[in-house]
Amino acid sequence: MKRAQGQIDKINKHELLNQIIQQLKFDQQLLVKAAATAHAAATHSENIPDSKYETLSVEASYIAQGQANRAQDILMAIESFRRLEPKKFPAEGSIRLGALILLEEEESKQRQIFLGPAAGGLKLNYEGSEIMVITPDSPMGENLLGKKMGDECELTTAGKLREYEILQVC
Repeated sequence: MKRAQGQIDKINKHELLNQIIQQLKFDQQLLVKAAATAHAAATHSENIPDSKYETLSVEASYIAQGQANRAQDILMAIESFRRLEPKKFPAEGSIRLGALILLEEEESKQRQIFLGPAAGGLKLNYEGSEIMVITPDSPMGENLLGKKMGDECELTTAGKLREYEILQVC
């Protein structure tokens, strides 16, 4: 059942945080498997270089290390979401970490944003609606911090200026 637009105050933040954590756990497990596969390729006997120009094992080891590092970053993100206390923001309250925000762009297109401590860019399907996680360090997060319902903000993305009105904060 699709939730009506403009009803972010009905979202259960405990459920939303749990969904974020579950998605991050899934992503982390995928990265661990990918790192193990890349590590196996890096150390496989057939990939031992015969000359300095054969770099397959070195490249695979770089990939394995990068994936392992990303998996560790996700573990830290999971922990930061576990520590985040879901709070209900008053309608007139200003935006800060943990806020759920309903924005309206030009042409009445609405976006739902969750201001989280990590995992910026993560998109979730929550009861038929998309919610995107942003961080206070992102341009949009930085722009939204301290604003209130009814305020407007601007953001340039891909060279195009976009204007948003804050319809709800909860």
